[in-house]
Amino acid sequence: MKNNTLLIYPTAQALGASAAPIVISLAGLVSIALGAPKDIATLPIFLLNAGMAMSTLIAAYSIKTVGRKTAYIIAAVIGLMGAALQTTAIMQASFLIFCFGTALLGVNAAHIQTYRFAVLEGQKPHNHGKAISRVMLGGLAAAIIGPQIVVWSGTLHEAQYIASFSGIALLVVLQITALAWLPRRPQAQLQKQAAAKISIWSLLKRPAYVTAVLSGVVSFALMAFVMTAAPLAMVSHGHHVNDAALGIQWHVLAMYAPSFFTGKLIERYGKNLITSIGLLLIALSGGLAFIGMDLMHFWGTLILLGLGWNFGFTGATALVAASVSDEEKSVAQGLNDFLIFSTSAIGSLMAGFMFNSIGWQMLNLVVFPGVALALALILINRAK
Repeated sequence: MKNNTLLIYPTAQALGASAAPIVISLAGLVSIALGAPKDIATLPIFLLNAGMAMSTLIAAYSIKTVGRKTAYIIAAVIGLMGAALQTTAIMQASFLIFCFGTALLGVNAAHIQTYRFAVLEGQKPHNHGKAISRVMLGGLAAAIIGPQIVVWSGTLHEAQYIASFSGIALLVVLQITALAWLPRRPQAQLQKQAAAKISIWSLLKRPAYVTAVLSGVVSFALMAFVMTAAPLAMVSHGHHVNDAALGIQWHVLAMYAPSFFTGKLIERYGKNLITSIGLLLIALSGGLAFIGMDLMHFWGTLILLGLGWNFGFTGATALVAASVSDEEKSVAQGLNDFLIFSTSAIGSLMAGFMFNSIGWQMLNLVVFPGVALALALILINRAK
């Protein structure tokens, strides 16, 4: 069973998570093609993030009541409906339907984000880091698959957008096929978890849990905030659009490629240290951005930011898993993801406004207070 899930979850992650790069690459262009005002051309991207954030608590409830396999398949079917609506919207030139379909993809995305916790079930604690890294490698595959579908569909000219979003539908069908191989949780275990009365307030009074959640929030939200502003800053400071695209590509590779060894590092050096190193790398990225705006400064910032995210987010995920009991996991993980993805959605939305108001270098100073707070809590929690 363990070996199956260690293969199924990364595969499902690679297929389902490929939708996000496609949406991020094309949603703005599709919006303009559908007649949306340029000021709200990125609204579908925000709705994808907002739909994911709002669905995290739904994911926690559904996993707790019907089990992971059923919850994941239902969410994927909703995602399939979203992709179908996107394709229909393009054919019917409806921006409103396109936005609604993109928001539905967020439901599937919220459940996909819990795969990194699901893969830990049945694993011994010292193997948690490796298991999480295995799922994160599915994210690396998604970062390759999604853009390649965009590139392939670009050869179809007028049918490009329809082909790309039909591609999402096909990927989700394959995701459902992979999830169908998941074992079902025994009914007695489901009833025990569903009957457990878990207070969110009791979780928030637990220092280890709060430290883990804050570390994840800081790692993910700061990454989303700086990454969103980076292409705007590069182009506005005289760098070519292709340079900005290459910088984002290096950033994504830095986000996921370390997953080949992050788990082993966590196993050897511990969750707290690897999480702390990730946070320090994010701080270094902010420092590099502050000292210059040459191309190497931007690329270096994005690479350090990606590496910091991988170490910080993977380590924080392992810390969350270690801070709660089996009966608490669905609620604790749902609350964790809700806080992470809601703050990240807000960060993505605020990045453009802050760049236009205070500039790239001052924007990166926001990194330091968040990192300092998370590091302080890790040190305090370890000292107890």
